[in-house]
Amino acid sequence: MENLFLYGTLRHAGLLELVAGCPVGNLACEPARLEGHRVSWAKGHGFPLIETRSAEVAEGLLLRGVEGEVLARLNFYELGFGYDLRDVTVESANGPVASKVYFPQPGLWQAGEAFSIEVWARDHWPLTRHSAAEVMSYFGRLSGEEVARRFGMIGTRANARLLAEHDNVPCELRSGLGVEDVELIASETNYAGFFLMETRHLRHSRFDGTRSDVLDREVFIAGDATTVLPYDPDRDRVMLVEQFRMGPYARGDRHPWSLEPIAGRIDGGESAEACGARETVEETGLEIQRLEPISRYYATPGYSTEMFHSFVGIADLPDDAAGLGGAIHEHEDIRSHVISFERAMALVDSGEINNAPLILSLLWLARERERLRQR
Repeated sequence: MENLFLYGTLRHAGLLELVAGCPVGNLACEPARLEGHRVSWAKGHGFPLIETRSAEVAEGLLLRGVEGEVLARLNFYELGFGYDLRDVTVESANGPVASKVYFPQPGLWQAGEAFSIEVWARDHWPLTRHSAAEVMSYFGRLSGEEVARRFGMIGTRANARLLAEHDNVPCELRSGLGVEDVELIASETNYAGFFLMETRHLRHSRFDGTRSDVLDREVFIAGDATTVLPYDPDRDRVMLVEQFRMGPYARGDRHPWSLEPIAGRIDGGESAEACGARETVEETGLEIQRLEPISRYYATPGYSTEMFHSFVGIADLPDDAAGLGGAIHEHEDIRSHVISFERAMALVDSGEINNAPLILSLLWLARERERLRQR
């Protein structure tokens, strides 16, 4: 049994309930303060840290008598991500209380400005409620350290769910049936690594007004991705990138190196546009002047959550713009090609370009090319 002093995001009732696995009303909570300490934003991150700082006071929440699964769940959420428990004495309304605090391990992060739980709730909770839900789904199955190693993709998938919540695409031709017309009976994770594979057991409304039988459907859980096709309207050129791809290789394609647009996963808290600019620099070193939106679309909606946000990126493409690139830490080996628009379309006709986002982007460019050149 432990007393825990929570100074950061776990003071938020929604997150505390999600992590603890029970309503806040089931926990013995009360306001408390830890003198001689300061709570700050970790520089460059959306979470706080606590540090010793004389003449300052850390406001927080005291949980009394935490034990069993609740304690194990809180430790799982915190300790695997670079925090350690330390003994402190906090001040409560009833006097001093011996407690423990999750302190960041030395040297992991730098302290920034004073932390605000209100700002965090406004700017970060919408994403965190999705990422924390996936993190806690691994409780009892994976170690906290293993979950921390996977957190990049967890954030990417959380971002995709958040983007989906804010999609306002029309239903003028479609029936208007919504997620409320699907009854999820059970869900199980078949594989959890860089990607997720789940089986969902469900019923859904049918067009004739009846309900379907129980369906067992496997689904590939991926994040959203951005694609960018660089185009130079003055020279009428495009840039394509070439790299080895597992999909063609596993299919048995004799040429598993694919011609593609620049592409990358949208990180947690990142916009599709910011992702496009970042990936363009990482893969080619190219600076995009502006992004022309093409469309957002599911590539394989029958079994994958993956949605592409595609753009044409207006850029300067001189003769020496092509070269080698890619993020070394992601083991990318990328070669870029600068070719005329006409040659790119010829490669579509010949079948050498067989990448769907690239074909779609080139067909959009064929429609909009004169407008972009006149501009």
